[in-house]
Amino acid sequence: MKLRMISFLAGTALAGAATFAALTNAGAADRGTLNVVSWGGAYTKSQIEAYHRPFEAANPITINSIDYNGGIAEVKAQVDSGNVVWDVVDFEAADALRACDEGLLEPIDVSALPAAPDGTSAADDFVTDAANECWVATIIFSTIVAYDADRYGGNAPTKIEDFFDLQNFPGKRGLRRQNPKATLEMALMADGVAPGDVYAMLATEEGLARAFAKLDTIKDSVVWWEPGSQPAQLLADGEVVMTTAYNGRIFNAMAMDGKPFNILWDGQIQELDVYSIVKGAPNMEAAKAFLAFATSTGPLAAQASWIAYAPARRSSLPLVGNHAERGFPMMEHMPTANMQGRALMIDNRWWADHQDDINERWSAWLAN
Repeated sequence: MKLRMISFLAGTALAGAATFAALTNAGAADRGTLNVVSWGGAYTKSQIEAYHRPFEAANPITINSIDYNGGIAEVKAQVDSGNVVWDVVDFEAADALRACDEGLLEPIDVSALPAAPDGTSAADDFVTDAANECWVATIIFSTIVAYDADRYGGNAPTKIEDFFDLQNFPGKRGLRRQNPKATLEMALMADGVAPGDVYAMLATEEGLARAFAKLDTIKDSVVWWEPGSQPAQLLADGEVVMTTAYNGRIFNAMAMDGKPFNILWDGQIQELDVYSIVKGAPNMEAAKAFLAFATSTGPLAAQASWIAYAPARRSSLPLVGNHAERGFPMMEHMPTANMQGRALMIDNRWWADHQDDINERWSAWLAN
């Protein structure tokens, strides 16, 4: 079954990629290039295996994989200067929405994206808000709390409140430094706010003050992280005993490296990661073809065989099988399959509208 599944996904991927090869650059002696920007580490590896390699195999295109730490500043600088060198960028959806609002992205025709194998249109096949004129989603991921199981033994944390409880769960905490998205939401849930009330609360001065006050309770014990690969390393090195992290990164540390980590699913913040094309991308036709290919049913399911992020197309979910190298079932590790306790889906519009103001307040809080 595992071999048949992998063979099916590979065949689907190559068929989609071959369409571009047949229509463009046929017989070209020189390979073109495509600059695809993502988050590095195990996540980029999953994209290389599921998207890049099959696309390159069927097309005269070489993909340059570039790492970054998120946000829209670098894209904005390229577009504003007229010196665009990136083609396709993997954004958190809230950042893609901000980039879209600022005119930094090429329009996408969702109706032209590949349909599901049963003929369902792409617009109907993607989960809610996953495809529009500025982005096409690839995965659903969660920001979660991970902890060192060896440290706590039988007294392991069970709820998001425990991340902020230094008395009963002593030790350093890891938090993302770049911006407070997901962190503020977790702080409010840990302070007793129901998931459905979080954004109404954050929209008030009282709610923001409450979130920052909760973070004040652990600030002196925080070790800050930036790239998504860092939280697992902080845990492995013993620099922290709990940290916020992306669920797929912790999964890889546990499954591939044998680390004694566990995931606390209560309080998870779910989010879409999306592909967008930069306005004025230097390799426009290849970028459009790659985006359509990478977000089709087969490649999205194939990515889930490398990392525990759920595909953003409904038709991909039944195709999620075993880990490509280790052979164990992957579905049970997806964030959408782990809904124990409280969970919240990021409000992309809220963050797009408030990101700059919140970042100023966050920077001031960090500086104090």
